[in-house]
Amino acid sequence: MAETKKIAVIAGDGIGPEVVAEAEKIIKRTEEVFGYSFTTEHALFGGIAIDEKGTPLPEETLSVCKSADAVLLGAVGGPKWDNNSKELRPETGLLGIRKELGLFSNLRPAVIFDCLKDASTLKPEVLEGTDLMVVRELTGGIYFGEKFRREGAGGEEAVDTCVYNTAEIERIVHQAFEIAQKRRKKLASVDKANVLETSRLWRETVNRIAPEYPDVELEHVLVDNCAMQLLRRPSSFDVIVTENMFGDILSDEAAMLTGSIGMLASASMGEGAFGLYEPVHGSAPDIAGQGLANPIATILSVALMYRLTFGYEDAADAIERAVAEVLDAGHRTADIAVDKSKALSTTEMGDLIAAAIR
Repeated sequence: MAETKKIAVIAGDGIGPEVVAEAEKIIKRTEEVFGYSFTTEHALFGGIAIDEKGTPLPEETLSVCKSADAVLLGAVGGPKWDNNSKELRPETGLLGIRKELGLFSNLRPAVIFDCLKDASTLKPEVLEGTDLMVVRELTGGIYFGEKFRREGAGGEEAVDTCVYNTAEIERIVHQAFEIAQKRRKKLASVDKANVLETSRLWRETVNRIAPEYPDVELEHVLVDNCAMQLLRRPSSFDVIVTENMFGDILSDEAAMLTGSIGMLASASMGEGAFGLYEPVHGSAPDIAGQGLANPIATILSVALMYRLTFGYEDAADAIERAVAEVLDAGHRTADIAVDKSKALSTTEMGDLIAAAIR
């Protein structure tokens, strides 16, 4: 009997509970098929936690996460909380949980399913062979720097400070090189070294580390050029590593190569195997509760969890094969369906993928 692993489950807001329910269905199915054993503990986070607990990140939620082997997160936020003070915004909870759990990198794979090439706005021949991973630094940069307002000569000024230190850059770059070694051995380091001092430190650090990975081909790309090349030659990228804000923007761009942000998984990692896994998409409150959400990104996040945290390669492969099999058979949710009248509900898609796991 396999050792029982604990997963903290945070459904969150909007479509989060719907897609997480389908992911839990997949977890149960892999227990049946592969003999793995999991316990799950649910906790409140984000907007619903603000409503019920008065904070986006309750202490009990943090305790549940810290006692788990991995965290599965649905989605957080929505217009209901957009006008709240900074302390009572769901996004503040996201920054807080990353810091408290020591999650310094966000991994976002972008893979093109052959049967979905027509769902993308790019030409199929441009997308051919696209399979890339964006490695985004999560806990430094302009999002975490000092912020303030002051009176200036031209009126009120707002200041956001971007700060990086060598240690922060080293750990994310080492991780990116190691990921590249297990893939196609190509790493693109993205910065704005022609303008920003933080980017010059970033590039210097990358160049100092690179000789430790002689088997990996290193390319430096300015962030504006990278944004352009993702649309022009996406298949030429293998692993992209970059700082927090650049990574936030580029990973969303890479997500749309697939035709739907509802297709992509992500992992937030720290030191060791612990990780927080979530779909790239947001809470989509406009379709919440209607059974329209695509659960595939959350289901693929479970596969990522099995691979990166638990080392369950057989189950991860089986989940990914099941998703491909269901898509190849022509089944679609509304976001990727050509004929919306034939689109499956969130639950129907989850049922088909679970049944295809073997």
